[in-house]
Amino acid sequence: MNIVAIAGSVVGSKTKTAIQQTVKILGQKYPDHEVLLLDLAAYDIPFSDGRNYLDYQGDAKYVTEQIMKADVLMIGTPIFQASIPGTLKNLFDLLPTSAFEGKVASMVVTAGSQRHYLIPEQQLKPILTYMKAQVLQQYLFIEDVDFYRQEITNDDVLYRMERLVDDTMTLAKTYQQMQQEKDAEYGF
Repeated sequence: MNIVAIAGSVVGSKTKTAIQQTVKILGQKYPDHEVLLLDLAAYDIPFSDGRNYLDYQGDAKYVTEQIMKADVLMIGTPIFQASIPGTLKNLFDLLPTSAFEGKVASMVVTAGSQRHYLIPEQQLKPILTYMKAQVLQQYLFIEDVDFYRQEITNDDVLYRMERLVDDTMTLAKTYQQMQQEKDAEYGF
């Protein structure tokens, strides 16, 4: 299975720290799967102008092609001004509306306080489902108080992160098996 983890911001360190820890757990628990971390801060991605993602060049083409090849997306996002960052939304805008069809997606969310807990539910999940992802119902929400010097210090968060990874992989395997059974009905 091809897994792409996205650090969906170009500023700050908490989301990157959280998604790096998620990738580490994926590597430890599921070493047979290919995992790629796309840190949006490391790429020069232009604003979407409506063209086909294959018509972009450079970093935009590389990032969008990696996402399109993925079976699983683990999307890390901070909450800024009670919303997902424009960087992440721009990335989604570069892709076709059915880009996530056949993919399982889960969310790792960082925020300043628990007041932002429903933002992923109200903003990110609708985008992912609109783009046809099979979205894991629960997500990991991590507050600022759970970090210290670019490390997650709350053991409960680490436990929930492991659970998110396991649940994501279980859903991905189940979805893949369902697709294989459906494809076998055609007898090609």
